[in-house]
Amino acid sequence: MTKLERVFVWLGGAAFVGSLVLCAYAFLFRWARVAAVPPGGVGPAVLFDATLFTVFAAHHSIFARDSIKTWMSRTVPARLTRSVYVWTASLLLVLVVLAWRPIGGDLYHASGWTGYGHALVQLAGVWLIARSVGVIDALELAGIHSSSGPASLQITGPYRFARHPIYLGWMLIVFGAAHMTGDRAAFAAITTIYLILAIPWEERSLERTFGTDYARYKQQVPWRVIPFVY
Repeated sequence: MTKLERVFVWLGGAAFVGSLVLCAYAFLFRWARVAAVPPGGVGPAVLFDATLFTVFAAHHSIFARDSIKTWMSRTVPARLTRSVYVWTASLLLVLVVLAWRPIGGDLYHASGWTGYGHALVQLAGVWLIARSVGVIDALELAGIHSSSGPASLQITGPYRFARHPIYLGWMLIVFGAAHMTGDRAAFAAITTIYLILAIPWEERSLERTFGTDYARYKQQVPWRVIPFVY
């Protein structure tokens, strides 16, 4: 890898972290403020935000298409493919946050012991994501490391109880907010719907990659996200 390529890869990793920090800031502070309901009602705003997030989500499906993979292999060195994906996802997530159209409204605001309970739920989500990412290569997730050998199926840690524990952790965080404004609720619902819809696509890709190993893993861990529920 050349020096310029290393700079590109590490800047991509920084963009990945920065986009997540920006998203967290928006959820914790910007969307915690109770905005006025738009003059045209919440419907157009929700539709706009959902469309905006769909653009972000669509890049995953686009990069998974064989024609795009073939084009990428001819255009981008294999060692940079993951970084290009991370750059695209990071910039699109920044677009979602910056262009988000306020929903307005205030659903509930828990306080006292109930509020502490919400905080514990969110902390459990943070722990679950951190523990799940710790099982895999976080630098590879950020596009900094590119595995040269065959991919390995990770089935330890939280992956012993659900096949997509990171998604469960995300849901605990976004739905566990003690103060649920309209914007937080819309963001939580839109992102969760996307994750649920994306799971079958992702698992078909995993089945192509790992074959009988993943089929056996699905039998050992039948729950996709929530143990004993789904």
